[in-house]
Amino acid sequence: MRSTALTARSVKGRDTYSRGQRRPSPRQLHVIELVAKGLKNREIAKKLGMSQHVVRNYLGIIYNKVGVSNRVELAPWYEARVHEGKFRLKGR
Repeated sequence: MRSTALTARSVKGRDTYSRGQRRPSPRQLHVIELVAKGLKNREIAKKLGMSQHVVRNYLGIIYNKVGVSNRVELAPWYEARVHEGKFRLKGR
């Protein structure tokens, strides 16, 4: 079993994690937050003023960036980082 512990470090001005993942952009974090709240792609697209296709593309990039395979893994990944103080929920 591999360790899921991630430590932040900076490489050429970008925050990365020990497994080589990059920190999501602010826009990607907004999409992640909406996924964690349980919104569907259609609802995220409407809220952010983009197409469902763009949301799907964002999610694919996000999954690769943070090292998860789907939204079911993404939500607890995000919640864990919020709990660790690495991200703040909007509106809190």
